[in-house]
Amino acid sequence: MLFNLSGKTVLITGAGGGIGKAIARAMHAQGAIVGLSDVKEEFLKDIAAELKDRVHILPSFDIVQEENVNALAEKAEEIMGKVDILVNNAGITRDTLSVRMPKKDWDDVIAINLSTPFMLSKAILSKMMKRKYGRIINIASVVGVMGNAGQVNYSASKGGLIAMTKTLAREFANRGITVNAVAPGFIATKMTDVLPEDQKQKLLSAIPVGKMGSAEDVANAVVFLATDEAAYITGQTVNVNGGMIMV
Repeated sequence: MLFNLSGKTVLITGAGGGIGKAIARAMHAQGAIVGLSDVKEEFLKDIAAELKDRVHILPSFDIVQEENVNALAEKAEEIMGKVDILVNNAGITRDTLSVRMPKKDWDDVIAINLSTPFMLSKAILSKMMKRKYGRIINIASVVGVMGNAGQVNYSASKGGLIAMTKTLAREFANRGITVNAVAPGFIATKMTDVLPEDQKQKLLSAIPVGKMGSAEDVANAVVFLATDEAAYITGQTVNVNGGMIMV
């Protein structure tokens, strides 16, 4: 069976959102034991009920604080026995033009989108090194590659995440650990569903395939990078964007 994750354990942050749930479903479908983390545990109850077995709701923590990040890593290891795969998916936006952006909005986005993935990766890597095996997949964004007006903080955080991915990949490649990123383009969500039609058309005109992506498109790329079939891929950013940018 290709892309078999039976017996592997995965920790997914931001697992209560659309992309997080899709990643959880896709990993679970390939046989993985899934640990779900989000800012509030109630965000996870529906996906946990849907998956039924081989799923664990992890205690919610304020993962801006390093001690809480370390506590999450320890709890995941305790509950699942190990963490083979880490998916850094949690993220926030605080959009406005750069000249109007409060410093707090900059700090909050950098903290959640970049500092937290670094701290959690650091905590999990210490365990992965002992086992000489691991997969880390960071969810970046097309705007981390191309930039986007009104998203200077988000673009910087996701561009930083891509650079962090490359550096961690170089540092741990000889330990049996791969580190990669997936950079979604415009993905159909509840937020995009309510956009005015003219705005949707403007977005679609920039996408060569002529449609928005789905959360499942992102999840499929994540699953592949988590498998043994991707063992020779590290330090890469897989752009799931319908051809919006081609790099």
